[in-house]
Amino acid sequence: MKKYLILLLLALVTSHIQAQDFDFNEVEYSPKQTTFRLFAPKDAKVKVEYDISCDTDAVKKWKQVKMKLGKDGIWTATVKKNLNHHGYRFCVNGQYSNGVFAKAIGVNGSYAQVLDLRETDPVGWERDRRPVVLSPADLVIYEMHHRDFSVDASSGLHYKGKFLALTEPKAIEHLKSLGVNAIHILPSYDYGSVDEISNHYGCDSSDLHDDGQKPCVPQYNWGYDPMNYNVPEGSYSTDPFDPSCRIREFKQMVQALHKAGIRVILDVVYNHTYDIIHSNFQKTYPDYYYRLVDSSADKDNKEYSNGSGCGNETASEQPMMRRFMIESVKYWINEYHIDGFRFDLMGCHDIETMNIIRDEVNKIDPTIFIYGEGWSAGQCAYPAEKLATKANTKQLNGIAAFSDDIRDALRGPFSDDTKGAFLAGIAGEEESLKFGIVGAISHPQVDMSKVNYSKEPWANEPMQMISYVSCHDDMCLVDRLKTELPGISMEELIRLDLLAQTAVFTSQGVPFMLSGEEMLRDKKGVHNSFESPDSVNRLDWNNLQRYPEVFAYYKNLIQMRKNHPAFRLGKADLVRRHLQFLPTQSCLVAYCLKGNAGGDAWNDIYVVLNGNTEPREIEVPEGIYTVVCCDGVIREEGLGTMQGGLVTVAPRSALIMHN
Repeated sequence: MKKYLILLLLALVTSHIQAQDFDFNEVEYSPKQTTFRLFAPKDAKVKVEYDISCDTDAVKKWKQVKMKLGKDGIWTATVKKNLNHHGYRFCVNGQYSNGVFAKAIGVNGSYAQVLDLRETDPVGWERDRRPVVLSPADLVIYEMHHRDFSVDASSGLHYKGKFLALTEPKAIEHLKSLGVNAIHILPSYDYGSVDEISNHYGCDSSDLHDDGQKPCVPQYNWGYDPMNYNVPEGSYSTDPFDPSCRIREFKQMVQALHKAGIRVILDVVYNHTYDIIHSNFQKTYPDYYYRLVDSSADKDNKEYSNGSGCGNETASEQPMMRRFMIESVKYWINEYHIDGFRFDLMGCHDIETMNIIRDEVNKIDPTIFIYGEGWSAGQCAYPAEKLATKANTKQLNGIAAFSDDIRDALRGPFSDDTKGAFLAGIAGEEESLKFGIVGAISHPQVDMSKVNYSKEPWANEPMQMISYVSCHDDMCLVDRLKTELPGISMEELIRLDLLAQTAVFTSQGVPFMLSGEEMLRDKKGVHNSFESPDSVNRLDWNNLQRYPEVFAYYKNLIQMRKNHPAFRLGKADLVRRHLQFLPTQSCLVAYCLKGNAGGDAWNDIYVVLNGNTEPREIEVPEGIYTVVCCDGVIREEGLGTMQGGLVTVAPRSALIMHN
């Protein structure tokens, strides 16, 4: 009890506020007046300042207005004039901030702006509709960083590294041809580690100093360092100095993807802020939004909990932090038409908050998909049994988690890049792979005592498991294979790459892939490329010509999953009824999707995954089978027929056939 005393005291201090009754609309604009609201300590000196010059390029001329504390515990002030396009900032006990819910900001978040958001709507925005997806099992998720995807000259795209790159025909056609129907964009809100001014102007020869050093080098970061959560990042816009530009261009991106039948999933990082000192949370209400550890009871020796591994950890259980997360998610849905959310380090958040978010989103559209990392980066100052970790996924209603079980069963442990597993021909992870294939649910043929990380099923339904082998974190698949299998030939590497993705896309979970894997990307062997330059992170689009067989396989694999409901049954009972494993061999897992599973046109579908360096034989019932995947080639209409009985499977490849 002592451990959480300080959190309890803070909750009591603010108990006069009913967070569920408070709208986090810090700025309510109309042409006649603007009302400012702020949640700040009741004993603070609170003011709001607005810029009377209304010029984004000019030096600001601030006019200060005192705010009054209402009975609801919220500070308010009203300015009776048209403040559209005027900058503003709050001041709490001498600390300036944009507040916690700014919707428009200047370059680098230097100020917030009052803005009529309807001015930022692209033509036809009111007719924009979410692409139809009947079940999360139907999703094919493609994780993308804006710069990675489009910045290289080989992309042929005009808006390199920008939101607008995803409105260009070449980008849209590539995604449609591949077959993905959901784009997971890495953090796209305003974050702190990239200087929007430097990235806007870039560098050329005229920028060189006498010593040949460039004064400004375009910066790269994944963006997991939030500053202003509810405004798009300016470095991805064509004009970060214009607060309207980043908003409009983000919407244009969403609109273009929606027209192409592709949903947009936003990566959200509510678990920590860029730092404490510059945090809008901290400047507005010190220590309220963060978890503190035991020593925090000593005011002269405060220590912030670091479950995020980034120096701080937000307190989702606090009423107003919880409300902030709820309103932020709803705002991205309603204002930007976002179709899903990936929660970074979801294991830092409490279960109750995540379930409330799910319930609130369901009121808008229950097909909006929510998933996250079911872990934290360190110990959180909150009871483990109350956190939204992978182990507690069964308590999360309609929320999915990434499966490191299937990921590491295929490619080896996160903790050791040089250690392989199934793909390296190393036996011992067969049950872990089987657990991933069924979607992390209970299945009578999966021996949980032999699964790598989970000793009991953690998903109620297979749709609660994200199936993947690579993402932005850690090495990409090509680099991992090269590291754990030194000297591997390109031919063998491609075979293993295709085998890995076959396991992912024929599993009963929700499939997820890293952008560029379809063109055999690499990252020069860098494990953690969060701030590596473009030369490491960029996609080389020339690989589409170098390795056309890779793109063709990915495309046909995705199309096969889409065309055949047996691979995406969506319900645990259906998986247990229709998915039957064949006897497991060393580095070989085989199963049958029997009886026209899910109404599939194919009757019995056999999938065999062989991670061995030599052919293997398995026994299937007698009959004539149509082979649709063999030796690194997929063709749904058939590659030929095969007699039942003893069947040979090529090394380092998948065999899929049906009768």
